[in-house]
Amino acid sequence: MRNCDCDPLAFTTAVNTLAVSIAGRLNDADLSLAAAVFTQLGDTLATIAVQRERCNNEEESVV
Repeated sequence: MRNCDCDPLAFTTAVNTLAVSIAGRLNDADLSLAAAVFTQLGDTLATIAVQRERCNNEEESVV
């Protein structure tokens, strides 16, 4: 997913639209669970991204 010509406002609008669509289809309990799952997913992806960056930086400094 690499696109340097992306519009950040369009992207955030798309994310917002997705959230509204999901929320409209879930009851309160399921919405809370989905929010917790997506929060954990986002945090885990961020952790992986940081770890990849650190590993890449270590490999570059060794070369």
